[in-house]
Amino acid sequence: MGYQAFDQYASEYDAWFLENTNVLETEFRLVASCLQDSGRILSIGCGSALFEKLLLDRHGIRIAHGIEPAGGMAEIARKRGFDVEIATAEDADYGEGLYDTVLFNGCPCYMQDLGKALRKAWTALAPGGKVVVIDVPKESPYGLLYNLALAVGTWDHPLLDGCRPKDPYPIELVKQASWRTTADKAQTIRESGFANLEFRQTLTLSPLYSHTLVEDPMEGCDRGSYVAIIGYKI
Repeated sequence: MGYQAFDQYASEYDAWFLENTNVLETEFRLVASCLQDSGRILSIGCGSALFEKLLLDRHGIRIAHGIEPAGGMAEIARKRGFDVEIATAEDADYGEGLYDTVLFNGCPCYMQDLGKALRKAWTALAPGGKVVVIDVPKESPYGLLYNLALAVGTWDHPLLDGCRPKDPYPIELVKQASWRTTADKAQTIRESGFANLEFRQTLTLSPLYSHTLVEDPMEGCDRGSYVAIIGYKI
Protein backbone atom coordinates (compact mmCIF):
# COMPACT_ATOMS: atom_id res chain seq x y z
CA MET A 1 0.00 0.00 0.00
CA GLY A 2 1.01 3.59 -0.49
CA TYR A 3 3.82 3.39 -3.02
CA GLN A 4 2.48 1.65 -6.14
CA ALA A 5 1.43 4.90 -7.83
CA PHE A 6 5.00 6.17 -7.61
CA ASP A 7 6.08 3.66 -10.25
CA GLN A 8 3.58 5.09 -12.72
CA TYR A 9 3.97 8.72 -11.65
CA ALA A 10 7.68 8.91 -10.80
CA SER A 11 8.41 11.57 -13.43
CA GLU A 12 5.30 13.55 -12.41
CA TYR A 13 6.55 13.62 -8.80
CA ASP A 14 9.86 15.21 -9.83
CA ALA A 15 8.15 17.54 -12.29
CA TRP A 16 5.78 18.81 -9.60
CA PHE A 17 8.64 19.76 -7.28
CA LEU A 18 10.70 21.30 -10.07
CA GLU A 19 7.72 23.43 -11.11
CA ASN A 20 6.99 24.44 -7.50
CA THR A 21 10.47 25.77 -6.81
CA ASN A 22 9.58 27.86 -3.74
CA VAL A 23 7.83 24.94 -2.06
CA LEU A 24 10.78 22.67 -2.90
CA GLU A 25 13.27 25.19 -1.51
CA THR A 26 11.20 25.72 1.63
CA GLU A 27 11.00 21.98 2.32
CA PHE A 28 14.65 21.46 1.40
CA ARG A 29 15.81 24.07 3.90
CA LEU A 30 14.02 22.19 6.67
CA VAL A 31 15.59 18.87 5.66
CA ALA A 32 19.06 20.41 5.40
CA SER A 33 18.73 22.08 8.80
CA CYS A 34 18.11 18.68 10.40
CA LEU A 35 21.13 17.02 8.78
CA GLN A 36 24.03 19.26 9.69
CA ASP A 37 26.90 17.15 11.17
CA SER A 38 24.79 14.01 10.82
CA GLY A 39 27.59 11.56 9.99
CA ARG A 40 26.67 8.46 8.03
CA ILE A 41 23.06 8.78 6.81
CA LEU A 42 20.50 6.18 5.75
CA SER A 43 17.55 7.61 3.78
CA ILE A 44 14.31 5.63 3.97
CA GLY A 45 11.79 6.24 1.17
CA CYS A 46 14.36 8.29 -0.73
CA GLY A 47 12.21 8.37 -3.85
CA SER A 48 14.00 9.83 -6.86
CA ALA A 49 16.76 11.21 -4.58
CA LEU A 50 15.77 14.75 -5.54
CA PHE A 51 16.38 16.03 -2.00
CA GLU A 52 19.45 13.83 -1.57
CA LYS A 53 21.01 15.30 -4.73
CA LEU A 54 20.38 18.84 -3.48
CA LEU A 55 21.88 17.97 -0.09
CA LEU A 56 25.06 16.73 -1.77
CA ASP A 57 25.38 19.50 -4.34
CA ARG A 58 24.63 22.42 -2.05
CA HIS A 59 25.84 21.33 1.40
CA GLY A 60 28.15 18.39 0.78
CA ILE A 61 25.82 16.15 2.81
CA ARG A 62 26.16 12.66 1.38
CA ILE A 63 23.60 9.90 1.83
CA ALA A 64 25.37 6.59 2.42
CA HIS A 65 22.46 4.37 1.38
CA GLY A 66 18.83 4.72 0.30
CA ILE A 67 15.82 2.42 0.53
CA GLU A 68 12.87 2.95 -1.83
CA PRO A 69 9.98 0.58 -2.61
CA ALA A 70 9.01 2.01 -6.03
CA GLY A 71 11.27 0.73 -8.80
CA GLY A 72 10.55 3.71 -11.05
CA MET A 73 11.68 6.14 -8.36
CA ALA A 74 14.73 4.05 -7.46
CA GLU A 75 15.79 4.02 -11.12
CA ILE A 76 15.83 7.82 -11.20
CA ALA A 77 17.78 7.90 -7.93
CA ARG A 78 20.37 5.52 -9.30
CA LYS A 79 20.77 7.67 -12.41
CA ARG A 80 21.52 10.53 -10.02
CA GLY A 81 24.38 8.46 -8.63
CA PHE A 82 22.89 7.13 -5.41
CA ASP A 83 23.11 3.66 -3.89
CA VAL A 84 19.46 2.62 -3.59
CA GLU A 85 17.92 -0.67 -2.52
CA ILE A 86 14.38 -1.52 -3.69
CA ALA A 87 12.39 -2.55 -0.61
CA THR A 88 9.68 -1.26 1.68
CA ALA A 89 10.63 0.53 4.89
CA GLU A 90 9.00 -2.26 6.88
CA ASP A 91 10.71 -5.17 5.08
CA ALA A 92 14.21 -3.84 4.40
CA ASP A 93 17.23 -4.83 6.47
CA TYR A 94 18.76 -1.62 7.84
CA GLY A 95 21.65 -3.38 9.54
CA GLU A 96 22.85 -2.86 13.11
CA GLY A 97 24.82 0.13 14.39
CA LEU A 98 25.81 1.19 10.87
CA TYR A 99 24.51 4.76 10.78
CA ASP A 100 24.57 8.02 12.69
CA THR A 101 21.30 9.30 11.21
CA VAL A 102 18.22 7.65 9.71
CA LEU A 103 16.08 10.00 7.61
CA PHE A 104 12.39 9.54 6.82
CA ASN A 105 11.61 12.51 4.56
CA GLY A 106 8.03 12.77 3.30
CA CYS A 107 7.47 9.02 3.40
CA PRO A 108 5.70 8.21 6.72
CA CYS A 109 2.28 8.95 5.19
CA TYR A 110 2.91 6.17 2.64
CA MET A 111 3.90 3.57 5.24
CA GLN A 112 1.59 1.03 6.85
CA ASP A 113 3.70 0.32 9.96
CA LEU A 114 5.78 3.34 10.95
CA GLY A 115 6.59 1.79 14.33
CA LYS A 116 8.22 -1.25 12.73
CA ALA A 117 10.38 0.98 10.53
CA LEU A 118 11.37 3.15 13.48
CA ARG A 119 12.38 0.15 15.55
CA LYS A 120 14.60 -0.96 12.68
CA ALA A 121 16.02 2.55 12.55
CA TRP A 122 16.84 2.41 16.28
CA THR A 123 18.76 -0.85 15.72
CA ALA A 124 20.56 0.58 12.68
CA LEU A 125 21.84 3.60 14.62
CA ALA A 126 25.04 3.84 16.59
CA PRO A 127 24.67 5.04 20.22
CA GLY A 128 23.94 8.78 20.20
CA GLY A 129 22.53 8.60 16.69
CA LYS A 130 19.31 10.27 15.63
CA VAL A 131 16.19 9.65 13.61
CA VAL A 132 14.68 12.48 11.54
CA VAL A 133 10.99 12.05 10.66
CA ILE A 134 9.59 14.71 8.30
CA ASP A 135 6.12 14.79 6.84
CA VAL A 136 2.88 16.73 6.34
CA PRO A 137 0.94 16.61 9.63
CA LYS A 138 -2.70 15.54 9.42
CA GLU A 139 -3.77 18.59 11.44
CA SER A 140 -1.86 21.13 9.31
CA PRO A 141 -3.44 23.32 6.58
CA TYR A 142 -1.96 21.14 3.85
CA GLY A 143 -2.96 17.95 5.66
CA LEU A 144 -6.56 19.11 6.02
CA LEU A 145 -6.68 20.22 2.38
CA TYR A 146 -5.22 16.93 1.15
CA ASN A 147 -7.77 14.96 3.15
CA LEU A 148 -10.57 17.07 1.69
CA ALA A 149 -9.27 16.40 -1.84
CA LEU A 150 -8.99 12.72 -0.92
CA ALA A 151 -12.57 12.66 0.35
CA VAL A 152 -14.03 14.22 -2.81
CA GLY A 153 -11.60 12.34 -5.07
CA THR A 154 -10.41 15.31 -7.12
CA TRP A 155 -8.96 18.81 -6.99
CA ASP A 156 -11.72 19.96 -9.34
CA HIS A 157 -14.54 20.25 -6.82
CA PRO A 158 -16.55 23.32 -5.74
CA LEU A 159 -15.45 22.84 -2.11
CA LEU A 160 -11.85 23.43 -3.22
CA ASP A 161 -12.48 26.43 -5.44
CA GLY A 162 -10.43 29.40 -4.27
CA CYS A 163 -8.42 27.47 -1.68
CA ARG A 164 -6.45 24.81 -3.51
CA PRO A 165 -2.75 25.47 -4.31
CA LYS A 166 -1.84 27.05 -7.64
CA ASP A 167 -0.36 23.75 -8.81
CA PRO A 168 -1.71 21.02 -6.53
CA TYR A 169 0.13 17.81 -5.67
CA PRO A 170 -0.96 15.08 -8.13
CA ILE A 171 -4.26 13.61 -6.93
CA GLU A 172 -3.02 10.11 -7.80
CA LEU A 173 -0.35 10.48 -5.10
CA VAL A 174 -2.72 12.12 -2.63
CA LYS A 175 -4.92 9.03 -2.92
CA GLN A 176 -2.01 6.81 -1.84
CA ALA A 177 -1.35 8.68 1.41
CA SER A 178 -2.62 8.39 4.97
CA TRP A 179 -1.45 11.29 7.10
CA ARG A 180 -0.73 11.05 10.82
CA THR A 181 -0.88 13.82 13.39
CA THR A 182 2.34 15.17 14.86
CA ALA A 183 1.27 13.85 18.25
CA ASP A 184 0.74 10.34 16.88
CA LYS A 185 4.15 10.31 15.18
CA ALA A 186 5.88 11.66 18.28
CA GLN A 187 4.29 8.95 20.41
CA THR A 188 5.38 6.24 17.96
CA ILE A 189 8.92 7.63 17.90
CA ARG A 190 9.10 7.54 21.70
CA GLU A 191 7.64 4.03 21.84
CA SER A 192 10.35 2.93 19.41
CA GLY A 193 13.05 3.87 21.94
CA PHE A 194 13.98 7.43 20.99
CA ALA A 195 14.23 10.30 23.48
CA ASN A 196 14.80 14.06 23.75
CA LEU A 197 12.50 14.85 20.84
CA GLU A 198 12.95 18.13 18.95
CA PHE A 199 10.47 19.74 16.55
CA ARG A 200 11.06 22.00 13.56
CA GLN A 201 8.55 23.32 11.05
CA THR A 202 8.11 25.20 7.81
CA LEU A 203 5.55 25.81 5.05
CA THR A 204 3.54 28.02 7.40
CA LEU A 205 1.64 30.02 4.77
CA SER A 206 -1.80 29.00 3.55
CA PRO A 207 -1.55 26.43 0.73
CA LEU A 208 -3.05 29.07 -1.53
CA TYR A 209 0.01 31.30 -1.04
CA SER A 210 2.89 28.95 -0.16
CA HIS A 211 4.26 29.14 -3.71
CA THR A 212 4.83 32.89 -3.42
CA LEU A 213 7.97 32.87 -1.27
CA VAL A 214 10.68 30.74 0.32
CA GLU A 215 10.51 30.16 4.09
CA ASP A 216 13.27 29.30 6.55
CA PRO A 217 12.51 26.62 9.15
CA MET A 218 11.63 27.50 12.74
CA GLU A 219 11.36 25.64 16.01
CA GLY A 220 8.08 24.02 17.01
CA CYS A 221 5.18 22.20 15.36
CA ASP A 222 2.17 24.48 15.88
CA ARG A 223 1.74 26.06 12.43
CA GLY A 224 3.82 24.31 9.78
CA SER A 225 2.56 22.06 7.01
CA TYR A 226 5.97 20.36 6.89
CA VAL A 227 7.20 19.27 10.30
CA ALA A 228 10.38 17.48 11.37
CA ILE A 229 10.63 15.40 14.53
CA ILE A 230 14.15 14.50 15.66
CA GLY A 231 14.69 11.77 18.24
CA TYR A 232 17.91 10.43 19.75
CA LYS A 233 19.20 6.97 20.61
CA ILE A 234 20.59 7.43 24.10
